[in-house]
Amino acid sequence: MDRTDYASALREGGARLAETAEGRLDLPVPSCPGWTVADLLRHTGEVYYFWRLIASGELADPEGYREPEPPRDELLPAWLGEQCEELAAVLERLDPDEPRWSWSSRKDAGFVQRRMAQETAVHGWDALLAAGRPEPIGTELALDGIDEFLELFHDAVPPADFPAGGVHLHATDGAGEWTVRVAGGRWLVAREHGKGAVAVRGAASDLLLWLWCRAGAEPLEVFGDAALLDAFLNSFDRD
Repeated sequence: MDRTDYASALREGGARLAETAEGRLDLPVPSCPGWTVADLLRHTGEVYYFWRLIASGELADPEGYREPEPPRDELLPAWLGEQCEELAAVLERLDPDEPRWSWSSRKDAGFVQRRMAQETAVHGWDALLAAGRPEPIGTELALDGIDEFLELFHDAVPPADFPAGGVHLHATDGAGEWTVRVAGGRWLVAREHGKGAVAVRGAASDLLLWLWCRAGAEPLEVFGDAALLDAFLNSFDRD
């Protein structure tokens, strides 16, 4: 995916999120315990605001950052839409290699472009779940999201109980296979066909939502020692 794809995904996902929230602001969000749909919109709008400042160069890093004051609840969908469009307009013009602050090992505009599309995809799914009509994340976006998750969200130090043979993931609806191993105290993530101590197979959207702990493994096929999957899922930082 390129910056145009990411900007399109951001715009489409943001519009879907705002539309889904209309008239449902008080509904609980099962995948975000303790949150209502209004909380989800406040969070996502603030995320858009922060990363627009970073992407535009108005803010060099989080030091001195002040959160925006969100509007009253009934205005949240329109506010979210405005924040989304302002962010997308900045991101679609940026060279992905342009240096930018990030919390990750990747410190460029490409990180922001990708992260915002992926953040929106998952939170859009959260809102649809709250509305009682969850829909799969598009295959291309979900495959890219799995790449991003495995590359950037693992804990800095691998856990001692990580499966010795590694974990293999296989998307059944696109060109996506990954093997995650630990060697010499370091993570090794390869986009390849392989064999691990346990393998998980399913649609890309189901794999991504499972990795983000949004959904369980019920739609997925598990081969090998399923008990090892807890250590695998617990080795990622989702905060």
